[in-house]
Amino acid sequence: MPRYLISFDDGSMDHIPAGDWPAVGEAAHKVVREAKAAGIWIFGGGIERQQSAIVAVDGSITAGPVPETKAVIGGFSIIEVATREEALVWAARIAAACRCAQEVREIMFDPES
Repeated sequence: MPRYLISFDDGSMDHIPAGDWPAVGEAAHKVVREAKAAGIWIFGGGIERQQSAIVAVDGSITAGPVPETKAVIGGFSIIEVATREEALVWAARIAAACRCAQEVREIMFDPES
């Protein structure tokens, strides 16, 4: 069955007032609980802002992309559903809960994963 990455860019939730965060968190967790109950949840979470590093093929390490200059993922969910349409339905539920648009991309099948 296909897996889908549902994600949003870092900063996409910056418009949410501080007092609304508990409600947003509960709404997002409710969708995750429902996805788990439906048996489609694989993994997901938020990404710490500006905490990335780039490890090159030679092993050298440099600071990663900066959100102000390059779009980076701020949070993601990975689900396993039968169709893209079903993934889009779940993405809409996540978008409503998180109060920000979501990008949906199918993950290429890898028989080793």
